[in-house]
Amino acid sequence: MWISRVFYLSGLLILLSCKSSELTRLNVVVGLNVGESKEVELINGEVIKLKLIDINIVRDSLRKAVRAAFLTLSVDGEEVTLGCGNYNLPVRVGNIKIDCPVIKEITATSSYYARSAILQSDARFRLWPANSPFIQKGTFAFPLKQAWMASRTQSQNEPAGLGWAENLASDNMGYHATHDFGGAEGMEEIFSATDGLVVSSNNEVMDDYKDLPGDVRPDVVWVVDGRGWYIRYSHLNSIKPEIKAGTNIKMGQKIGYMGKQGGSGGWVHLHFGVHYRDPVTSVWEAEDAIPYLWEAYVRQYKPALLAIARPRLLARTGDEITLDGSKSLSLSGEIVTYQWIFTDRTTAEGAVQSRSYEKAGEYSEILKITDSKGNVDYDFTYVQVYDRDHPDRRIPTIHPAYYPTLNINPGDPVTFLVRTFGSDTGDEIWDFGDGTEKVKVNSGVVQRQTQNDGQYASTLHSFQKPGHYIVRVERVNEFGFPAIGHLHVTVADRRKK
Repeated sequence: MWISRVFYLSGLLILLSCKSSELTRLNVVVGLNVGESKEVELINGEVIKLKLIDINIVRDSLRKAVRAAFLTLSVDGEEVTLGCGNYNLPVRVGNIKIDCPVIKEITATSSYYARSAILQSDARFRLWPANSPFIQKGTFAFPLKQAWMASRTQSQNEPAGLGWAENLASDNMGYHATHDFGGAEGMEEIFSATDGLVVSSNNEVMDDYKDLPGDVRPDVVWVVDGRGWYIRYSHLNSIKPEIKAGTNIKMGQKIGYMGKQGGSGGWVHLHFGVHYRDPVTSVWEAEDAIPYLWEAYVRQYKPALLAIARPRLLARTGDEITLDGSKSLSLSGEIVTYQWIFTDRTTAEGAVQSRSYEKAGEYSEILKITDSKGNVDYDFTYVQVYDRDHPDRRIPTIHPAYYPTLNINPGDPVTFLVRTFGSDTGDEIWDFGDGTEKVKVNSGVVQRQTQNDGQYASTLHSFQKPGHYIVRVERVNEFGFPAIGHLHVTVADRRKK
């Protein structure tokens, strides 16, 4: 259904009023080929000499998909190595902050970049002045009231593999061009990250916005902000009645609830995408929003420490994979220890570890970091492992979630939810990590044709003491392959309030 011209004109005035606030990006975007040098002028007028020296691409052993890319650069003569996308935040080098959101190889082999042109240069970079925020203060908010990466996620450049495991038979690697945040269906609230104009909602779209960089569906809301960025909120369980195409929306205004509608793959999550038209080519581009999301989350929730163990990895039995927790951040001190706690209960010290698996399945490895002030945080990376001798045997994947994820006190009831994909047998077994008895639930059998139907299996649990709890849930499929998931639950100490 198309919105009338009257609604369009009123909406256009709203959008123009947003633009009058002179919102703009604080970075400059530049493309480089290996061996190429450029002089780049920052928004403050300073000129930086940038040279791309080399790109080292890391691929998995099954699909030969890009799992990581490390780019060696010279910045005014100082050499630095950057990771590409995949939860890597901009790094400070001399008088700038810089990141690499994407390389040409990824845009050329993914349906998620289908509406963007293949990158013309070998790599794209964004540069900020060293003391600049990533985005203008007061113009961007975290779209969830949820602990940072409280559930499973998919980040820019991560091959899609949730809820079902990655499709080994597909030549399309499905690198994600936006960000997915898992959570609790119908419970997790979604909020607008910006002020702006709602140009599409609940299958309605304004007349002059037919050419959107993605679907128009009943579960999707599109907002255009004052920068001209098109922000997509997808797979919503429900949308607030007042969120209509042609209306104004304020940053922090509630849009609806998280769900698994549309092309979700059957797992509950918010698909959050930021898109813009290239001012020269008019081609749609995806903007890696992780720096903006991270900065907004830090401003709103003021964490002392953030562990980052992701993205997800893929391997065959016997293959060696590398776990890397070095992207973790301390905002109040220095990280002094990195400890990996593996699903087989063994441990290892150090940010980077190598590991192999003798049995197929999906594993969730735990990263624990501690900083110089005694703050502790945890994160998890999932490893999907296929049987070397029987690659056709599907492995199960598991999606655990909980609600609420913030401000939990001793004795508060917490809802735990789980769904397993790729398993025709077995129950999910919860271990809450507090010495209480394990709990058995069953999320049933998920069929691809009806994957959006049905509910996650749920159970309530209360923690009686403050502290950090690592909650584990596991299910085994008909081939004996396990799917293991973890959650990090923080229970507050009322005495410290």
